[in-house]
Amino acid sequence: MLLVRIGLVSDTYLPQVNGVTTVVRRIVALLSAQGHEVAVVAPRYPEFAGAAGERELRIRSLPFPLYPDIRLSWPSFRRVAEFFDEFQPDLLHVHTEGALGVAGRRYALVRKLPLVTSFHTNFPQYSRHYGVGFLEPAVWRWLERFHGPAALTLTPGDGVRDELVRRGITHAAVWGRGVDTGLFHPGRRDAGWRRWLAGADDTAVVLHVGRLAREKNLDVLIEAWYTARAALGQRATFVAAGEGPLARDIESELPFVRMLGFLPRQHLATLYASADLCVFPSHTETCGLVALEAMSSGVGVIAADAGGFRESIHHGVTGLLVPPSDGRGYAEAIIELALDPASRFLLGAAAREGALGRDVEPENAELLARYAGLIGVTERRTAPCAA
Repeated sequence: MLLVRIGLVSDTYLPQVNGVTTVVRRIVALLSAQGHEVAVVAPRYPEFAGAAGERELRIRSLPFPLYPDIRLSWPSFRRVAEFFDEFQPDLLHVHTEGALGVAGRRYALVRKLPLVTSFHTNFPQYSRHYGVGFLEPAVWRWLERFHGPAALTLTPGDGVRDELVRRGITHAAVWGRGVDTGLFHPGRRDAGWRRWLAGADDTAVVLHVGRLAREKNLDVLIEAWYTARAALGQRATFVAAGEGPLARDIESELPFVRMLGFLPRQHLATLYASADLCVFPSHTETCGLVALEAMSSGVGVIAADAGGFRESIHHGVTGLLVPPSDGRGYAEAIIELALDPASRFLLGAAAREGALGRDVEPENAELLARYAGLIGVTERRTAPCAA
């Protein structure tokens, strides 16, 4: 087996917990397990030294004023170039379109290395949620320019891939929607966790997992949970795992919700399996990995009929899809399932079966093959001609 060196660049990474970090950590683990070398460029976070024993360059960062948990780094072209020049990567995979992503992209283009980019986040849609929807065309122009020179752009949803192709990024391909079905498993259901969360064994645990931010459509979640709680009383408990700028809004408007903050992935897997249903109203998801994690844990999902959720959930079989802005529709679905354990069981069993078809292992093999193909093409193109 030919061993290679892969450089990864991301504007978000450990200790942050989000979909991008999950994918980057997955790739680091995959490459390391196969004996390949990997180096990561990422922001430096306060009081976090970095992943122990791993090759990293951490760049100084500042908190984003609207969302302090998000860090903004300077491009640091020189430091990134020095770091990768020492590492000598065979390929660079840039996961974000921020300042560090720009530096990684520039390095790959200047050094004529194979460049892979990822489109994880639907920033054009985000602009609408933050009151700057007029910038959406400009955001698209930037994304088209950013991803244009790549040999391959990976995105986790069919719909997003089709949109990228329509906008001229014809090298876009679907990758990154696999779920670790071994970690997220119904067998992790824990009676102790359920007693801690719900008190009574027959109390339904209603869970939301994710970043608590405006683009996640949390106004609708607040409305739905308020209505469902009024109808269910002590027959359901409501739990949110995650952090973000709207955490205080949820605590203020829904004082009955158990707020757990960010959890390590092992604890998160136990939490999913110990819940009875999960609710995800976001309509900006390129993939909706949280839904796949819940489904893999044997838990039925109520989610927005939009984006990546629509591609993962078979309505009425592996979960329920609700119009994204229909707070009452979410509430009615929660009430119905909270009062019907048999229906929850059938949804959860079918959800687990569906998630098995999205296991990470085939995707991992596909990514390695794509990397190898790009590196091989480059080696053939740059080989000297025979005399």
